[in-house]
Amino acid sequence: MAVSIDCVVASRSRLGEGAVWDVDDARLWWVDIRAGLVHCHDPAGGTNDSFEVGEQVSSLARRDAGGLVIATESGLYLFDPAEGTRTCLATPEAHLEGNRFNDGTTDPQGRFWAGTMRDDGGQPERRGWFYRLDADHQVSRHFDPVFTSNGLAFSPDGRVMYYADTNRDVQTVWACDYDPDSGTPSNSRVFFHCGEIAGRPDGATVDADGCYWFAGVGGWQVVRVTPQGRLDRVIEMPVEKPSKVMFGGAGLDVLFVTSIGDGVGDRSGQPEAGSLFAITGTGTTGLPQARFVG
Repeated sequence: MAVSIDCVVASRSRLGEGAVWDVDDARLWWVDIRAGLVHCHDPAGGTNDSFEVGEQVSSLARRDAGGLVIATESGLYLFDPAEGTRTCLATPEAHLEGNRFNDGTTDPQGRFWAGTMRDDGGQPERRGWFYRLDADHQVSRHFDPVFTSNGLAFSPDGRVMYYADTNRDVQTVWACDYDPDSGTPSNSRVFFHCGEIAGRPDGATVDADGCYWFAGVGGWQVVRVTPQGRLDRVIEMPVEKPSKVMFGGAGLDVLFVTSIGDGVGDRSGQPEAGSLFAITGTGTTGLPQARFVG
């Protein structure tokens, strides 16, 4: 089956990100960070609803109790899209002016993980951290600081955690051991370095075969890496800055890809920059994403 890439939401988002497929909703939830918008795409109906958060919003997860958990410019919140209301859970970096949350995901047990980064136009600094939000809304910080937190994903058995730093001088994905019972990562090691490809590691997911897929931002590509850390596949994209990949659809066999409209090189050569894409024909399927249990 040949790979096919279709633009499914011509949104021209400034900074599309955060794609999560919810198997119960049969919807793809995603965000435009700069616009402060949460989107909900219904592939069956061809609709895309948008909800204003009130500040930059970078990642999210559906919540068992209803609504969403979201990571924003200022912290971690519960968000009710229908009512437009949010409840603050934590602001762990209120003391770091210019930082915001970035990539996020749930582990298989329903804990929410999200990382931060400096985003005020200043000199890049290693002052991004990764945080775990537990069911009781307690927050803990993990790993050494990074420039641009990204690439959060988990192996099919939940015992390997992946995370990345997108910074041009780093562009590395790490793997670590993960204790599903406690949610504790350990033994971090380099999993994949992007020096051999054009793109840098952005938002990621893992397929049913345990392979790690990531958006190669700046490189016009989506990349698949085997569980052993070997480059397996590169899919060329019609946009320079794909930003997050997520399997969805009824059979979890559609790879959705968000993208970035801001700061692209030749906009005339990529009029769909910032749109949401769907890739079919990859020959593999994704994994159901756990809802946040808190």
